[in-house]
Amino acid sequence: MTTATRPATRAAGRTAPQRSELPALARRALAQRSDAPAGDACWTALASAARELLAERWAATQRADTRRGRTRRVHYLSMEFLMGRALGNALQALDLQDAAQAALPEGAPPLGEVLEHEPDAALGNGGLGRLAACFLDSFATLGLPSFGYGLRYRHGMFAQAIQDGRQIERPDTWLEAGSPWELPRPELRYTVGFGGHVRFEGGQHRWEPAETVAAQAIDFIVPGHGTERVSTLRQWQAEAAQPIDLTAFSRGDHAQAGQQRLAAERLNWVLYPDDSTPAGRELRLRQEFLLVSASLQDLLARHLREGGDIHQVGRANVVHLNDTHPALAPLELMRLLLDEHGLDWDAAWQATHQATSYTNHTLMPEALETWPLDLVERLLPRHLAIAYEINHRFLDEVRARFPGDEARVARMSLFDEGQSHHGGERRLRMAALAVVASHKVNGVSALHSQLMVDTLFADYAQLWPERFLNVTNGVTPRRWLVQANPGLAGLLDKHIGAEWRQDLSALGALRAKAGGKRIGAEFLRVKRAAKARLAAHIREELGLVVREDALFDVQVKRIHEYKRQLLNLLQVIARYQAIVADPGADWVPRVVVFAGKAASAYRAAKGVIALIHDVARVVNTDPRVGDRLKLVFLPNYSVSLAELIIPAADLSEQISTAGTEASGTGNMKFALNGALTVGTWDGADIEMAEAMGVDEMFVFGLRADEAARIKALGYDPRLYIEGSRVLQQVIDAIAHGSFAHGDPQRHRELLQPLLQHDPYLLMADFDSYLQAQARVDALWRDPAAWAASALRNIAGMGGFSSDRTIGDYLREVWAPPAR
Repeated sequence: MTTATRPATRAAGRTAPQRSELPALARRALAQRSDAPAGDACWTALASAARELLAERWAATQRADTRRGRTRRVHYLSMEFLMGRALGNALQALDLQDAAQAALPEGAPPLGEVLEHEPDAALGNGGLGRLAACFLDSFATLGLPSFGYGLRYRHGMFAQAIQDGRQIERPDTWLEAGSPWELPRPELRYTVGFGGHVRFEGGQHRWEPAETVAAQAIDFIVPGHGTERVSTLRQWQAEAAQPIDLTAFSRGDHAQAGQQRLAAERLNWVLYPDDSTPAGRELRLRQEFLLVSASLQDLLARHLREGGDIHQVGRANVVHLNDTHPALAPLELMRLLLDEHGLDWDAAWQATHQATSYTNHTLMPEALETWPLDLVERLLPRHLAIAYEINHRFLDEVRARFPGDEARVARMSLFDEGQSHHGGERRLRMAALAVVASHKVNGVSALHSQLMVDTLFADYAQLWPERFLNVTNGVTPRRWLVQANPGLAGLLDKHIGAEWRQDLSALGALRAKAGGKRIGAEFLRVKRAAKARLAAHIREELGLVVREDALFDVQVKRIHEYKRQLLNLLQVIARYQAIVADPGADWVPRVVVFAGKAASAYRAAKGVIALIHDVARVVNTDPRVGDRLKLVFLPNYSVSLAELIIPAADLSEQISTAGTEASGTGNMKFALNGALTVGTWDGADIEMAEAMGVDEMFVFGLRADEAARIKALGYDPRLYIEGSRVLQQVIDAIAHGSFAHGDPQRHRELLQPLLQHDPYLLMADFDSYLQAQARVDALWRDPAAWAASALRNIAGMGGFSSDRTIGDYLREVWAPPAR
């Protein structure tokens, strides 16, 4: 992997932070918040002061970007941006931590405590949103002219609470006290339509929506590090075109009078509304179109305002689709260019194709969006007509290239004619649309990208092999090492210098030092301090005392069957049973930590959370086990909680079924913080193992080709259960109610599918997984060898910076099109 070269471009204006300004700005803000609690008031004051300084950088960045020459401006469309807390990141970027501490009044809490008062920005859910946030950091740090575009979710996806061991969803009230990071842009307001009909007059189509909402821009500034540059996350807030219906109000129908306002506000209530109902599906489609339409209108207005030729909009701008959620973008861009700006079809399609690129994040069919045609026709009639025309022209190209192959034509059509699933319902396939419209399509790890062209997009890759490529994901070391783990960052500075902070490939210098006795001891002390902080949080949150010298074994991510939290739990039960059977043995003490949210309608995932809690109740209170094994589930996983957990982890669980995890970025964050990985040969685990040395990772389980082959031959999970005494005992314990107050039916819904078809091959991989865990125990018994391996892990992570990822995008995906 290559490391991105940092552009020399810097925003105009001041060349260093004005440290003297922050205390004055903060004191002024504090004077306006004298009635607020001390911690909240100090946080708001510091955030307001930092935002004021960043706003100056933002203005300078925008001025500089109008003079960007041939560099294309990137518009990154994503339904999620999981930003986390912003103040600590801003102070770090501005190099104002000391000034911030000095700005706090006498008697105020210390800065570290003040930072804890900031709620996480609830604009995302998992890896997709955190990746987008890392990219914004790298956009700014590398000086890339860019905008991130998203929606301003008032209540996030949900705040997770646990009640009687079950997940409970509650509104995330992160905006309850306002957000000092937001910059309202009242001058940036666009009309977004739904429904209605299409007229054709004078050779021109004209869409006349039946209803409209106003999309109001609110900017969130993301600072670069080591530069004056900043990035912009432009969020859209839907507002009613008319605040109230005065006619309805006057006749006393007050509920009807506010319907437009309520309908608009609903678009920003939650991320990913439950789409198991028709109303939920419609709301999600409306959200996606709001994002796309407002963002593209903003792009075109800026392009024209800066003197750009509308015919050259695709040469000057990139529209990047982060997964299929924004895949309506090519249809809306075509509509705007055809209907609003008068381009002919060929010119509009050329501009759209030049501008559009697409990142695929999953190979699983159920995760690839499709929309019923009747819903699309009802909400977006003009866009459906454009999709039909795109498909007609595209399929003519397919037939010309593959004459007589009508089966291939059907597979490649943008429209699923009901031949595969959905009960025969005709649907628009968004992944197919994204591929056909894009000039480049990338996967996010080497294995994923290869499987993408071999399976999901095989027909398209045969037609356009040059269109497909790999760009392996990365994470920002500013957030996930410097900010999250200052103790480790300081250790690295001491032993290899600080160059790695600007160029992560400099971590390679650590390899030669990794076996040293002194650096190993220092690393273990830093890790122990991080574990002490997490242990204190567990005690405060759950009332559970855990050993700080235990092995901290961590799996934190979205709860999903393919991520196999259940496989992890099965080995926890096996370990528990082994300890009970031989309590006098020399057991390696473990603290097993889970965290993550299950989608509100995902019964199997919620069942896994319930079983984790049921097992924890037994394990954590069994006197025969004592403190040799503790099972922890930390609720409401978030960026700020991850910043506490990841530095404390000794072992990172990356155990998805091979071939199902596109990349992963949590695996990178853990390894960067010195956790060893137990994982399958899947996603970016493969490239990480190759970079750090395969022997440094505890690899287990079937490979992707083996998993496919075993399924094709007729996989029977019961054969693996019958062949493993340990696995049989684990399954029997769950089935007989050992972890459910004697109620054998309590986990039946979760267990039966596992015994009958086990789609993610937990039974097939169980014994191999247990053997890997035994290797973990063996290495843990030698602290010096463990520390040396952890340091070699860190040394191998230089290629997994989001700066490198964005450098790859700039060269391979977003480069100016050939003339």
